[in-house]
Amino acid sequence: MALCVENNFDLLLTIDKNLMFQQNLDKHRLTIAVLNSSTCKIEELVLFIPSFKAQVDKLEKRKAYIIDK
Repeated sequence: MALCVENNFDLLLTIDKNLMFQQNLDKHRLTIAVLNSSTCKIEELVLFIPSFKAQVDKLEKRKAYIIDK
């Protein structure tokens, strides 16, 4: 997450469900989107793309979101 902040990322897309509880989100202007996946296999992750695309414009800075299929 520190590298994302240092490199001025707007959004961090991850499958790490614990990240949103381990970081102080108010401290950084970063949005965290967590894919609610039980695996990191690409065949599973691509199923989240339509839902993520539908929500991405509504995601706010300094918040974390769980993205379901």
